[in-house]
Amino acid sequence: MARQWARLLGGLILAWPLAAAASPPDLPLAVDLKAEATRANRVGAPLVVLFSRKDCPYCETIRRNYLKPLAADPHFHNRLVVRQVNQDSPQPLTGFQGQAISHASFAEAEQIKLVPVVAFYDADGRRLAEPIVGTRLPDFYLGYLEGAVEQSARMLRRQ
Repeated sequence: MARQWARLLGGLILAWPLAAAASPPDLPLAVDLKAEATRANRVGAPLVVLFSRKDCPYCETIRRNYLKPLAADPHFHNRLVVRQVNQDSPQPLTGFQGQAISHASFAEAEQIKLVPVVAFYDADGRRLAEPIVGTRLPDFYLGYLEGAVEQSARMLRRQ
């Protein structure tokens, strides 16, 4: 009996990384940029977009360690709308002007060459703060992110 439990536990430990790797992204994919940004802007927040790729471990770090906790933070909760755009995906997307595009073509139009990039938008597709490119220094990344969200909110109040 103990051997059966040990085998089962061993199998679960070996299967866990595979299950985690196969899990869907933790951030909702962008579908309609204008609608998503309008919803965020109504409460004085930017639309936060993570430009990512399937094969990008740094993107996963930004998603898991910074964007998900920031969106769940009580200070930002129900204010932030965070979406993901996959630079390598032909998935359809409605742009800021209502045009039908793909994730890949939107990333190209935004001149996204390397990922991860976190960008901040108003409902018309204007950037509200400098995008955060790469992972920068992990100890300061959350500060960069919070600063860009606050700067974006100030820019929205001026509009």
